[in-house]
Amino acid sequence: MASAPKRFKAAAGSGSGGKGSTDPLSAFLSWCRRAGVELSPKVRLSREGAVAGYGLLAAEELETGEVLFTIPRTALLSQHTTSIHTLLQEAQESLQSQSGWVPLLLALLHEYTASSSQWQPYFSLWQDFRSLDHPMFWPEEERTRLLQGTGIPEAVDKDLANIHLEYSSIILPFMESHPDVFDPKLHTLELYKELVAFVMAYSFQEPLEEEDEDEKGPNPPMMVPVADILNHVANHNANLEYSPHCLRMVTTQPVGKGQEIFNTYGQMANWQLLHMYGFAEPYPGNTHDTADIQMVTVRAAALRRASSEAQQQLVSEQWDFLCQLEMVGEEGAFVLGWDEVLTEEELSVTLKVLCMSEEEFKEYKEQDGWEDDSEEEENSTLSNEALSRLKTPCKKLLYDSVLLTLESYRSDLKAEQDLLNNKEAYEKLSRREQQALHVRYGQKRILHQLLELVR
Repeated sequence: MASAPKRFKAAAGSGSGGKGSTDPLSAFLSWCRRAGVELSPKVRLSREGAVAGYGLLAAEELETGEVLFTIPRTALLSQHTTSIHTLLQEAQESLQSQSGWVPLLLALLHEYTASSSQWQPYFSLWQDFRSLDHPMFWPEEERTRLLQGTGIPEAVDKDLANIHLEYSSIILPFMESHPDVFDPKLHTLELYKELVAFVMAYSFQEPLEEEDEDEKGPNPPMMVPVADILNHVANHNANLEYSPHCLRMVTTQPVGKGQEIFNTYGQMANWQLLHMYGFAEPYPGNTHDTADIQMVTVRAAALRRASSEAQQQLVSEQWDFLCQLEMVGEEGAFVLGWDEVLTEEELSVTLKVLCMSEEEFKEYKEQDGWEDDSEEEENSTLSNEALSRLKTPCKKLLYDSVLLTLESYRSDLKAEQDLLNNKEAYEKLSRREQQALHVRYGQKRILHQLLELVR
């Protein structure tokens, strides 16, 4: 199947301060020059030839390692560069939140609605942030119907609850403290939600230095003009590099003239791409796709096969012990990739413990879950080959868990396959239906592959 749009971008139009602009891209490029952004003559920003909205295209042949553009840090939009940075700095303690996004979101609320903001040419590239079409904007019925079993509806529910909590407990009090800057009638909960989607889809987080990873939390998000125009594919051909004074987009492989230049948003599964960016990659394009088996589903499968009350009690005790070992949790999931289990230690230990006899479990508990190093190493590596060599009881438990997981979807793999193979039927689907189909299909392919491995 031909490649689908890699990120659904709003149609060109005007932001709150860009009204009247007939050519948002030209205005934005003029702003880039004034802001000190250096764009290579070998590339061009364009709507024509890009897979989704705007994109970056090669105007000439590009070699590996070529700098496509350089962005000075002064051109980034963040809590440190906004015109209200002093207010945000003074209120730093009261703006802390679970997401860590509140300072940037306050900066965006102000800059997006201030007609005098220097960032208006940047905002003018988006007509309406709701056009990002994240699942959080879908009607709940549609979200459930199309995405049940994928994990996205649950993630959206958490997002919406967190957005409402942040807005009521942090944003509103801050705005009420600064009535000369903010107006709750203008800076509404709905606009806040749209800007959360904007940050999800377009912001960047600078990686921590290796020596800081254990000591510091993640860097706050920031908006990176030009870099955020690049679309994503797993097999990307450019990467953003960070230095003290600027950011550079650099090619990671040769790019032919006229070809689009793609960045990467990281090793993300299709459900994560649709949840955070509003798109999914068609099979087999996303080599980083995954499927989840909820941890409680494995417990349910183990309880189903327990033929007596005593065996059910044993499963409950084994589960409690796994919780103590922090191998499982009520909301956790085992993550399966195309070639291996990504949560290999957790799944390996869980299968082993839930398949133990009462005597084996008693001895295991006495050792506090420790075992011979060679055995532990062997059992914690779950490549596809290793999965096929699991002991029979573990295979059976995993097989039953996959079947239970597949029951959570509203359709089976064959129905998805038939739809993808029927071009006429596929093209009649709405965009949302197509994106949801790609998410479901990839997950089911991985789950069915696992069924074959442990059959």
